[in-house]
Parts: sequence; C-alpha cells; structure tokens
Amino acid sequence: MIIGVPKEIKLQEHRIGLTPESVKALTDKKHEVLVQDNGGFEAGFTNEDYLAAGAKIIKTPEEIFKTAELIVKVKEPQMNEVKMIRENQIIYTYLHLAAAKELTLGLIESKSICIAYETVTDDNGRLPLLAPMSAVAGRMSIQAGAHALEKNQKGRGLLIGGAPGVDSANVVILGGGVVGENAAIIATGMRGNVYIVDKSQKRLQELHKQFGDKIIPTESDKVDLKRLISECDLLIGGVLIPGAEAPKLVTKEMIKSMKRGSVIVDVAIDQGGCVETSKPTTHANPTYLVDDVVHYCVANMPGGVPRTSTMALNKATLPLLLKLADHGYKKTLQENKNYLAGLNVYKGHITYKGVSDAFNLKYFSASDLLSQ
Repeated sequence: MIIGVPKEIKLQEHRIGLTPESVKALTDKKHEVLVQDNGGFEAGFTNEDYLAAGAKIIKTPEEIFKTAELIVKVKEPQMNEVKMIRENQIIYTYLHLAAAKELTLGLIESKSICIAYETVTDDNGRLPLLAPMSAVAGRMSIQAGAHALEKNQKGRGLLIGGAPGVDSANVVILGGGVVGENAAIIATGMRGNVYIVDKSQKRLQELHKQFGDKIIPTESDKVDLKRLISECDLLIGGVLIPGAEAPKLVTKEMIKSMKRGSVIVDVAIDQGGCVETSKPTTHANPTYLVDDVVHYCVANMPGGVPRTSTMALNKATLPLLLKLADHGYKKTLQENKNYLAGLNVYKGHITYKGVSDAFNLKYFSASDLLSQ
C-alpha cells in the first residue's frame, strides 16, 4: 500500500503522523511511504532520518494526496486539505467531528474512508489511541495553568504549591479519566490542593487508591459544583463523551462567581469544550479573559511538545495502521469491532452516532455499509 504523511498545517502544530521508526515498520513489509519535505523537522526528525527508514521525500502535499492510498495525519484535515482528499482514500487521524460541522460535511462530500483515532476502542471500552494525547494534554494542563496564574499573564499571582507558611492553590479537575489522572499527577507533584470531580464512585475510589490523601475525590452529583468552582484558583476541564460534543458543565453564571485572575484550562476544547465561555485558541495566543477569569483553550495542546507527543502517539496508532496496510480496510474493520468503532465517515455516509446526533444528520451502520 502507498501511505502518505503530509506536513501538519494547523497553526503551530508541529507533530507528524509517523516517526522514522514507524516508517521502517511499514517499509520492512514492502509498503511505500511518502513523507513531505521537512514534515518532521519541528518534532526533531530530519529528511535523512526518514530516508534511512525507507521513505521517499515528497515536496508538496498535493503530490502526496494525489498518490497515496492512505493518508496518516495527527490533526483533523484543514479545509484546503479536504479539497485534496480523493474518493475511496483512507484518512487515518484525529477528527473530532462532533465539534466541526464544516469539516464533517467536507469529508462526506469527499466520499473518503475516515478513521478517527479518538473513537477506536478496546475490549474494556477505553480509547487507546486517544489516551496518549490525553495523558500529554493532562500533564500540560497544569504546566499551562501554573504559567497562566502568574501576574504578568493576568493571573492571580499564585504559585500552585504555595511557599513555607503560605497556602497552596486550589486545583479543581473536572473528569477523572486519562486527562484528569495525568493532570493530578503533576498538580499533586506541585503540592496543590487537588479536587477531582467525577460521576463514577468506582473511578474516584481507584484514583484515591492511587493518590491517597494527595487528592480530594468528589462525586459530581453530591457536590455544590458552583461553590467548588468559586473557591478554586485553577480549573481543569477534562470531561469527555467519546466522539460527541463535550457537555457544558461550567456555566457563565459559575464563571462570574470565580475569583479575579483565576484560570481555566479547557482540555475538552477539541470536542467543543466543557465550559460555556470557552472558544478555541492557539499556542501563539493561548489565553483570553472573561469576567476577569483567564481562559486557556488551546485546541492542540500536545502540539507544543511535538517530539514527546509524536512518539507517544505512534506507539498507539501503529498496530492498526499496519493491519490496514497489510490487509486493507474492509477486512481489518470487519474482523474487529474495536477498530470498526473508529470509522466515522464512509463513502459519503456518517457512521458514528455521536457525529450524526451533533448535526442532526442521518446515521448509517458501519457494519452494514461494509458488508455491501
């Protein structure tokens, strides 16, 4: 199979779809890999690294999209990339379609086969291809929040861990999943007062076993969320409904109750955000103020640490990619329901319920379409 790896073009996105190590795994199996010129440079991978792994270096994305049977990316295709996607071409990347109607309609029109990393499941119902970037984003959320709390960033002027004789900052983490757990790792390491809010008592018990008295586990239906948010210094939004738009748990009214200079890091912004006042920002301009509360809503947080992120992502995404390349998409998806869950758009049809529900568009069964 011919596999294309274009350079990411989303603003300040420095990751790349494949590492040289992953390219070698493909070329060792006689697949052809086309990598765009200097596509991995910002992640620390040179053209020479890719050539040594057996790839061909291609000057333009147009040539890659025109030639490749399967496109591997990191971020969702930008609209000028969507125009290059061919009918029956396989697109393998993060899509986050429930928060992107224009992109969804563009992919439907392209009649391509779109497999989203973020909706592939495992036998326990987890999201193994989303998990590595959720882990990175969770850890980064505390770094970003700590920086935003500094006075010259319009924050409260607080150190998360306080100082001898000075109280630590209150950190509230919404969601006890992969983002929340990894945010807690860094926040407890910084000696913050860490609250984790989740609806699952079982999950909170697991987190309490992991962190002990370093966290305060809080059931969402047994807490006055408005009071908790009004008392926090740093709020992390890590709530996820797989493949669907994030629920707006934090209202405008709650924002008004927060302390001047407190900080929100909405990691869920890729799926629309879990804070009513959130809107996507970039690494170049990461924050804005609403009611004197600093909002950090960068939609591609792991892009700020592209080497770590690319390597972590590839460890998760390569096994399915090898199967797609070796056996084709039909056999691979039909034989594994977890892989099939990644199929979001198939030849002009939406095949993921969360996406169809988000835009009130018709849903089609992926297994039925593949069997035709």
